[in-house]
Amino acid sequence: MNIPSNLKYTASHEWVKVGDDGLLWIGITDAAQDMLGDLVFVGDFKVGATLKAGETAGVVESVKAASDVYAPVDGEIVAFNDSLGSEPQQLNSAPYDAWIFKMKTKASVDGLLDAKAYEANVAASK
Repeated sequence: MNIPSNLKYTASHEWVKVGDDGLLWIGITDAAQDMLGDLVFVGDFKVGATLKAGETAGVVESVKAASDVYAPVDGEIVAFNDSLGSEPQQLNSAPYDAWIFKMKTKASVDGLLDAKAYEANVAASK
């Protein structure tokens, strides 16, 4: 299982990167895409929506199931990766390269899981 050490994680399988632009870049983890299988849809992310941590930001759907994607912290969705609309399989082939949405926030990511804690979370859920 691939868990890059330079990212933060949520128990609900989102990864979070603080971008050079000061925004949070958010995607789903390798473990999440593996559990879901081949992704066929990514959407319902509303640019301009203000969310609380843990609220649904959008959805990913696979041949197996649909799954909500959650806001890791309080903030505003400021971008959606439009290329995922026509190529959702990017999340299967390179889950840490294909961000789903970006958030503007004043919240800290320090309370999110580091790679070691996320790995323990995944192991405990199996």
